[in-house]
Amino acid sequence: VKIISAGDGNCHAELVVGPEHKNKIATLHGGMTATLVDTLSTMGLLTHKVGVPGVTVDLHVSYMKAVADGETIVIDCSTLKAGRRLAFLSVEITKKQTGELVARGSHTKFIGS
Repeated sequence: VKIISAGDGNCHAELVVGPEHKNKIATLHGGMTATLVDTLSTMGLLTHKVGVPGVTVDLHVSYMKAVADGETIVIDCSTLKAGRRLAFLSVEITKKQTGELVARGSHTKFIGS
């Protein structure tokens, strides 16, 4: 994963899909996609003024398009809201070459004490 930018609650990254990211039918594994949603949205949250990683209470991923070996995906993460106890994060994953939506994720984290 290459981080392109991160700040103000957002994170923008890219990944070239390789053999280690694929499932049995040679496309991007759903578990890898969920991991990208989880980890990169957390990275965005760390750049928000709350500055804590929190603990996941809900993670949802909608898968819309397969990604083949060698394709580059773009991962855009935003912190929608960070309150006293919960943070709400959003992720869109697209194909770099075509802009096609690959997956959309929502991530809720407990950030209170």
